Amino acid sequence: MTTSESSKHQSSAYLPEWTPNDPVFWEREGKARAWRTLWVTTFGLTLAFAVWFMVSAIVVRLNDIGFNLSKDQLFWLTAMPGLSAGLTRLRHMFLVSVYGSRTTLTLSTLGLLIPAVGWGLAVQNPGTPFWVLLSLAFLAGMGGGNFSSFMPSTSLFFPKKMQGTALGIQAGVGNFGVSLVQFLTPWVVGVNLFWFLGSKSEQWLFAGKTSSIWLQNASWVYIPWLIAAAALSWLVIRSVPIKANMKDQLAIFRDKHTWIMTSIYMMTFGAFSGLAAAFPLLIKTLYGGFENAPLPLKFAFLGPLIGSAVRVLFGLIADKTGGAILTTISAIGMGISAVAVTFFVTPTDLSSFPMFVGTMLAIFFFSGIGNASTFRQMPVIFNPPYSAGVIGWTAAIAAFGPFIVSMLISFNLAASGNVKGFFYGLAVFCVLNLALNWWFYGRRGAEKPS
Repeated sequence: MTTSESSKHQSSAYLPEWTPNDPVFWEREGKARAWRTLWVTTFGLTLAFAVWFMVSAIVVRLNDIGFNLSKDQLFWLTAMPGLSAGLTRLRHMFLVSVYGSRTTLTLSTLGLLIPAVGWGLAVQNPGTPFWVLLSLAFLAGMGGGNFSSFMPSTSLFFPKKMQGTALGIQAGVGNFGVSLVQFLTPWVVGVNLFWFLGSKSEQWLFAGKTSSIWLQNASWVYIPWLIAAAALSWLVIRSVPIKANMKDQLAIFRDKHTWIMTSIYMMTFGAFSGLAAAFPLLIKTLYGGFENAPLPLKFAFLGPLIGSAVRVLFGLIADKTGGAILTTISAIGMGISAVAVTFFVTPTDLSSFPMFVGTMLAIFFFSGIGNASTFRQMPVIFNPPYSAGVIGWTAAIAAFGPFIVSMLISFNLAASGNVKGFFYGLAVFCVLNLALNWWFYGRRGAEKPS
């Protein structure tokens, strides 16, 4: 490529200048572009979360349509997207600084078509091998991986004073993808949306009645929207001219605050994402054996819905109060709620179900506060481009939440027949992170008040 061709390529993909912390530049042209970019990327991130968590909505119906999977296999399918999300986020945390926002976000969105198409084909054949389902579950986790490109990208578009608001909106609305998939799935699988493809229905027996179900709709419904999001990303987004080489990015691991914030964010988003993935199957496991048992997806979507809405709201609040005080509230609330759940996980009838759901929703509520406040803290504790790297790294580790939570729940069920040990462990983890946050960021004279 000649010098002139290279310059032309750069000018079409990268902004010639980007200084959002300069008030004059921000008002002149930065603000309009930043908000326009935010709405496009938030749309794409919402779909990415939907693809990530669509497996949690699909697995509760697989045995209803002819599959014969054990409880352990179902929890493995629920866990696998979390393993994938964590691993792919480790890769994504470097992509924006190397390839720019435009290319990275467009291609990562297009990649989600693979699991969306694959799951729709697989569920139409109850003879599909378990290893195929496991592979597709892993691929669905790529949607979670996208977070570590989307969020660092957004942090580059906004001034420091608006980081909590911008990241809170994107992450909060993006998190709605979890609730969306669990709320939408029961509706879309009851209608033959893709009749023109000759899509196959299965018979489902519930409460003595037989109904048709098109489970493939649970993944196929996102295909046209993914294509639209990728097109918008390519047409609207231009990359910020901030680049960091691998050596610069790896410098974050020499800073102890990277590891402290990783632990804190694992408490908030790790618990949020992990419990969001496990909640439907947990309802079915604990309360599904009673007569007139509740439909898991009728209640499970409320958890991520509440957590997502709270994250948006408290992103705005965190810019005014600072993040550390809200993280303290989050840790205390999550710890108390986790202990409260243990009173309702060994039911003898359905009378305790409302309290089980209520205490679980409390965990989601307080995790939403922490998810917002931590993303206010990180841009204050670290300067760019390191702040983007830390956001990407912490998000990558916390994305292992669905894998870790599902495996720990499965292990507790196998070892003791209940999940009390898991929730006691979560409460202890909250106390540990409460102490870390208070000492380094929240107390008077803290090393990095944020």
